Amino acid sequence: MESFSLILAIVVVTALAFDFTNGFHDTANAMATTISTGALKPKIAVTMSAALNLAGAFLSVEVANTISKGLVDETGIRPEVIFAALVGAILWNLLTWLVGLPSSSSHALMGGLVGATVASAGFDAVHGGVLVTKVLLPAVAAPVVAGLASFLATRLSYGIGGTGDDEATRKGYRAGQIASAGLVSLAHGTNDAQKTMGIITLALIAGGSLAPGANPPTWVILSAGLAIALGTYIGGWRIIRTMGKGLTDLEPRQGFAAQTGAATAILASSHLGFSLSTTHVVSGSVMGAGLGRKGGVVRWSTATRMAVAWVLTLPAAALVGAGAESVTDLGDWGTAAVAVFLVAASAAIWKISRREVVDHTNVVEETGEPAGVVTAAIAAVTPPPAGPIADSLTVPAAGKPISADLATADLTTADLTAGDLTATIPAPAAEPAPAAPPAATV
Repeated sequence: MESFSLILAIVVVTALAFDFTNGFHDTANAMATTISTGALKPKIAVTMSAALNLAGAFLSVEVANTISKGLVDETGIRPEVIFAALVGAILWNLLTWLVGLPSSSSHALMGGLVGATVASAGFDAVHGGVLVTKVLLPAVAAPVVAGLASFLATRLSYGIGGTGDDEATRKGYRAGQIASAGLVSLAHGTNDAQKTMGIITLALIAGGSLAPGANPPTWVILSAGLAIALGTYIGGWRIIRTMGKGLTDLEPRQGFAAQTGAATAILASSHLGFSLSTTHVVSGSVMGAGLGRKGGVVRWSTATRMAVAWVLTLPAAALVGAGAESVTDLGDWGTAAVAVFLVAASAAIWKISRREVVDHTNVVEETGEPAGVVTAAIAAVTPPPAGPIADSLTVPAAGKPISADLATADLTTADLTAGDLTATIPAPAAEPAPAAPPAATV
């Protein structure tokens, strides 16, 4: 094994901590729709996803090489720079997890690395061409392509299978969902686990433990795969709720279409070495599948918040990474101060999250998000059901008084619909008998 300095060991541990947050932050990408449609129980779903994430980590190293060899100039990078980059990525992951937003862990890592590198070595140390072609352009194109593919797949599914929703059809699509969710998890391991491999490899090169241009060692691949698998097993329940229930309502065939389209896009990107955001891909797929069903509704308030988080991820992580690098540049005490800040901030975020616990027992509850402006407007103008008023009136036995509530109520036709109200109308009171005349006095 490579020789380690203290700072290099700190960087490796911090990178694995980021990998762990990446795992629970992105569990929703593979399993949110499977859980929300009932195809798998929550704990079974995350266990399956964790195992396949680990397996996927061994399938390719193309994305890892993009980070360790292509994005920044590794010859001018110190281990402290990579540590600062990881601080920015971890804090952004935790903040977006706290509010349940499925932002991109990949872009948080890229942003932190770019910001810390610029603060340390200037803009010339960042390879702008690689940043644009393998990070920024896929970020824009991936959700659009995946959403369109899922929209068409959903339309095709309903066109071929009809709109029937019998139990046999639901079971078939649920089985397909399980298979496609497994494919997404495998694809996630081939893409996201490699990002941490690339960061650790870059740190080893910067620390002199590996030659420039080296591939990730086997122990790096194994440790990165285990860290992301453990994070996946813990489950990012807040983001699973947002992705599965807060964005749109999916039927099993829609979930199958969304996951199949997402897995195809992620695997193709991993093969090409694109540092793709699986969050962007799956979110686009879910929205496309939601719109693909006739009458389907996307909750645009949630989608808008997600889009804002996507736009802010790169610059926000870059700013934190640059700030952390400026402090670590002051010496060992600066690095220690940044480490203490990271631990304290992470503990504070975790404590805040305990105020409203979301776990496998309540992850499928409704989020309370509005269905959308159009849906709300339709519901507001829907007239009440019509029904004969006479059917809902009951005449009591003679002598029973009218209900006080009914006597004082301001009733309208809409109030007296069948089955909603039973009115009690008394019979007319009998007139008192006339008093007997007084007896005559003699």
